[in-house]
Amino acid sequence: MRYKFSENSYTDSIKMKNSSVISEFVLLGLTNTWELEIFFFFIFLLAYAVIMAGNFLIVVTVTFDSHLHSIPMYFLLGNLSFLDMSISTITTPKMVADFLKENKTISLWGCMAQMFFLHFLGGSEMTLLIVMAVDRYIAICRPLHYTTIMNHRMLMGSVLLSWAVGFVHTMSQMVFTITLPFCGPNVVDNIFCDLPLVLKLACTDTYVLELLVIADSGLLSFICFILLLISYTVILVTVRHRSSGGLSKALSTLSAHITVVTLFFGPCIFIYVWPFSSFSVDKFLSVFYSVITPLLNPIIYTLRNQEMKAAMSRLRTQHVSSRQNF
Repeated sequence: MRYKFSENSYTDSIKMKNSSVISEFVLLGLTNTWELEIFFFFIFLLAYAVIMAGNFLIVVTVTFDSHLHSIPMYFLLGNLSFLDMSISTITTPKMVADFLKENKTISLWGCMAQMFFLHFLGGSEMTLLIVMAVDRYIAICRPLHYTTIMNHRMLMGSVLLSWAVGFVHTMSQMVFTITLPFCGPNVVDNIFCDLPLVLKLACTDTYVLELLVIADSGLLSFICFILLLISYTVILVTVRHRSSGGLSKALSTLSAHITVVTLFFGPCIFIYVWPFSSFSVDKFLSVFYSVITPLLNPIIYTLRNQEMKAAMSRLRTQHVSSRQNF
């Protein structure tokens, strides 16, 4: 009788566990106040429109202006803008729509897809920023060999490498995450699904997987950030030894790149390097990563860049001329 009771209890527990498997997550968002939600709705809707318009303008300008085709940096800049548009599209439209909803939910597989593409595109952008730093080093420190080294084959290979690194980066984490059982709490205190918070909701021990996320996302972000700062420092020191006038020009050129690198890696380091046991993902840092950084990138790279502004002016003139001729 005792064995029979244990077997029935075990069977009942399995049935209960299977019946309680969740199919969606609840996102708490930024606030529960209706007035603030309406305010945030218009603010982030406007921000998303500016993100798409600004980055799309950069992609169009780089694609159709023949003067920029001979400068490899702008090919990389166009790819960076495409990644920014994609990252923002994964999170911002859902966040904006949720401001008008009482129940902010996302399906289980929708959550998994969101995390997959966030880490895929984030890892790709991380690698692309390193490629852009190498591009600036060659352009400033080895200008006579710039076009020879950064040829079309090298550019295409670098971009494909950035996408490959992003894919490996996300698969190394998501291949374990999608197999986790979720049968208990389903509340995510954030504006979108992010790996550290979702792992805590699994109905199993995720300590090893959390360490993997720290090593994969946190340390990788931190190491790349340090390497980028070192590379920019080497560029400035090299230019300073050659000529004092070149230092100010190089500093002006690199300031935009350094700003973007700081804005991109700063939130990543805070989110993933901080210990899981004492720090939860800050939703405001998530907003900064998914909205503010893609919003600032086109501003930083266009308002301070005379060649980009000249290219946009040429395209606008060509468009007006073509309409008049038509």
